[in-house]
Amino acid sequence: MLFALVLGGQSSALAASGRTAVAVLKTIPTRAWASKAGYARTQYGNGWGNIGSCDTRNYILIRDLTRLTYRSSPGCTVATGILRDPYTGKTINFVRGVKTSLAVQIDHVVALSDSWQKGAQRLSYATRVAMANDPLELLAVDGPSNESKSDSDAANWLPPNHAYWCPYVARQIAVKAKYHLWMSTAEKARIGQVLRSCPKQLVPTR
Repeated sequence: MLFALVLGGQSSALAASGRTAVAVLKTIPTRAWASKAGYARTQYGNGWGNIGSCDTRNYILIRDLTRLTYRSSPGCTVATGILRDPYTGKTINFVRGVKTSLAVQIDHVVALSDSWQKGAQRLSYATRVAMANDPLELLAVDGPSNESKSDSDAANWLPPNHAYWCPYVARQIAVKAKYHLWMSTAEKARIGQVLRSCPKQLVPTR
């Protein structure tokens, strides 16, 4: 799947759709969790795919980090960069290496396990692969925060940085709407609570 490359950090990475998150949230069905049986990361492809000439991980690093350097020129492999982490608000210096790369991880904003239990198992394999590599679904974030989130939905985990709650749930809404996924009752209620403080928050789109 090919996407246009957008540079300059997260603030310019996505355009607004013109639709409020509150409005789109109303269109997402509420259902009970389906069984996790059959879930595996390989249901969404064997690791990262490619976006243009770059693998998805490096594409997202290029999109979300600033002051980038590369292992080769021209090339896609990011060697160093600076992330203004949306989940914690911290500034993280990314340095590629066995002991350092995990400081910045690429998060599936809607955890793949969560998506599997809320409609993705009904999607075709190709659609699941597209979802797992969709820039709308991906963010470069603080590694420990991503690990803390694990496969939680918004009812069970929100970023430590409260200032990012509204954009975070808006992106989850956008992903679930795009791929026709549902939400649990608790998840939808928690997202609705978050959006009461930002009723004009727009959902992002490509």
